[in-house]
Amino acid sequence: MTDKPKLTIRLCGPRGFCAGVDRAIQIVVLALKKYGAPVYVRHEIVHNRYVVEGLQARGAIFVEELDEIPIEHRDQPVVFSAHGVPKSVPEDADAKNLFYLDATCPLVSKVHKQAMRHQRLGRHVILIGHSGHPEVIGTMGQLPEGTVSLIETVADAEAYQPEDPENLGFVTQTTLSVDDTAGIIAKLQERFPQLTAPAAESICYATTNRQEAVKEAAPGCDLFLIVGAPNSSNSKRLVEVAERSGARHSLLVQRAEEIDWDNLGELSVLGISAGASAPEIIVDEIIDAFSQRFDVTIDLAITTVETENFLVNRQIRDVELTAQDMAFVNGNH
Repeated sequence: MTDKPKLTIRLCGPRGFCAGVDRAIQIVVLALKKYGAPVYVRHEIVHNRYVVEGLQARGAIFVEELDEIPIEHRDQPVVFSAHGVPKSVPEDADAKNLFYLDATCPLVSKVHKQAMRHQRLGRHVILIGHSGHPEVIGTMGQLPEGTVSLIETVADAEAYQPEDPENLGFVTQTTLSVDDTAGIIAKLQERFPQLTAPAAESICYATTNRQEAVKEAAPGCDLFLIVGAPNSSNSKRLVEVAERSGARHSLLVQRAEEIDWDNLGELSVLGISAGASAPEIIVDEIIDAFSQRFDVTIDLAITTVETENFLVNRQIRDVELTAQDMAFVNGNH
């Protein structure tokens, strides 16, 4: 018999790493194996401290700008993060004779191409996204200055005054709230009936799938925990989705040690999911922490199974990853 209070954990699936994150981490690991340390990475490869620190321990050095790479190390590779970079960054790398590997998620690259297509066809580009996010900076940086406008909210869409309302095309950041974005697009379409949509959905499959799973699991949850970093857009959206979909309260946590056990309130049903850059080992760590305090029953809340896989860069496909390397890539380190 146990005197611990009973707790049902609704564990969402899909959760955690997506194919783009998995590919980006693999690229850094493969580059370290092929070229040796240090491998420089411009910006956090993905928005997760645990992942970044694990790669640092293997010999990756993270910089915000290419100027930070010492001259004596400029024959070492530099990796561009999964969020994408403005065109000026590879141009700068070429000017400095740097060898670079682009780990931009293929679905972010697809948005870049969609934005460039709009512009090539004479449309002014509306980018729906969050100001200052690396992905937004990267997408806006694909286009000449003055050819793209950032819209963040329905209020922005209401106030927007384009020079040529007849020639507009939109794309979106890949990690937005599906519902919020639908509202912004609807407002823009109402005001500008000629607005051209991208050829394919910009919000990525992983963002959509994780939000759908949280929506299904949230009703009746006393608390919903999202494992992710405070600078992770897709993780923050999951917190919002959980509360909108019926969870009494939702929190973003990076590690179990951040949980304020004294202020959780009465718990009988707990929801757990993880943003696309959060490793499964941290989910396990949090479940273990609850298991020490509660008599836990796990209820799997799976809405779909993801099978996507993205190839790494051609230059490093000849390197083989060991089982230990793959465990590291999957977040078990």
